[in-house]
Amino acid sequence: MRKKITLRGIVIIVLFLVFGFNVVKQTMAIKRINNDIAEKSEQLNEKKEENRKLQAELERVQSNYDYLEKLARERLGLIKEGEQIILPSEPQE
Repeated sequence: MRKKITLRGIVIIVLFLVFGFNVVKQTMAIKRINNDIAEKSEQLNEKKEENRKLQAELERVQSNYDYLEKLARERLGLIKEGEQIILPSEPQE
């Protein structure tokens, strides 16, 4: 004997399909959020490391006048009063 598919059976099947779809959708959303959390955590760790390096450099600069003078000479091209900058000339052909 063949059973007839009743309206009640169709409703149950549709409800299971909707429930299954929602479970898959929520699972994908959770996975995406977990990936975002991992990415943001990695970015946070990178920023913490950068901050640590900057803090160390700041402490060196604040506590070491010679280091500050070296940075001024190398990065800014500053010279002391009475000094002259000597630049190498381009080789002539």
